Amino acid sequence: MTHTLRLHILGSGSKGNCELIEGPEGIIMVDNGFSRREVLRRMAELELEASRVVALIVTHEHSDHVKGLPVWCKSFPGALLASSGTPQARATLEGLPFTEFEPGACLDIAGIEVQTFSTSHDVVNPIGLRFSCRNDSIGIMTDTGTATEAALQALGDVRILALESNHDVPMLRTGSYPRYLQDRIISERGHLSNAQAAEAAHSLVGPHTEQLVAMHISQENNRPSLAVRALAEALGAELDNELGSSATLRRPDPLPSLHIRAAGQNRPISIW
Repeated sequence: MTHTLRLHILGSGSKGNCELIEGPEGIIMVDNGFSRREVLRRMAELELEASRVVALIVTHEHSDHVKGLPVWCKSFPGALLASSGTPQARATLEGLPFTEFEPGACLDIAGIEVQTFSTSHDVVNPIGLRFSCRNDSIGIMTDTGTATEAALQALGDVRILALESNHDVPMLRTGSYPRYLQDRIISERGHLSNAQAAEAAHSLVGPHTEQLVAMHISQENNRPSLAVRALAEALGAELDNELGSSATLRRPDPLPSLHIRAAGQNRPISIW
């Protein structure tokens, strides 16, 4: 099968988030939690041109997802989209030219069908996204305390699945975070743990899924290797090395292998 979509992750974590979905007719940016200079630097590292970004979708209003928007939008001619109520939930977003939609809406952007769905986070109206184009698909779900029923319906068997695997519960509970913050993270409106991500992946990964990326990994309460190991164990994949930095599930022909890896805060990656 020809792959028509590519996922570029400029950074994923509590200090900044930005993903790019590249299709034949342009690029859709998801969130912008970095300075304009940093976004352009990371795009250049991946050999991407800012002029190809045709739309920007905001998943929710937390600063690590939107703090770069006011400056970025000063010279951005493309569409700016968010779920209803999100632009009004943060003062820095209120004056920006958003088009709002309800979770569950299906958007058509640059030849890509974008299916939105509700997630569960402590914000006004959080969403996740599925991108489809010519029998190819990418799914993104981060910043959610549970894998919602809407998410399970939307993200099944996507080719590339970018799934939050935020924390290791024992690390979180024995770490330096105060108890109230631990409770917020672990709640149904917080973030998915490694174990929850593994459970969700077991339901979502299908025969066409080729790439599984652990997202929004906490630098304080998790390790990339722990996230990869949890996902690999749930899916029966084998670690590629002793470090546990990646894993592979080899399937019988004609099914593709499944590759598991972790996205980071500081190093952009491209996946296709």
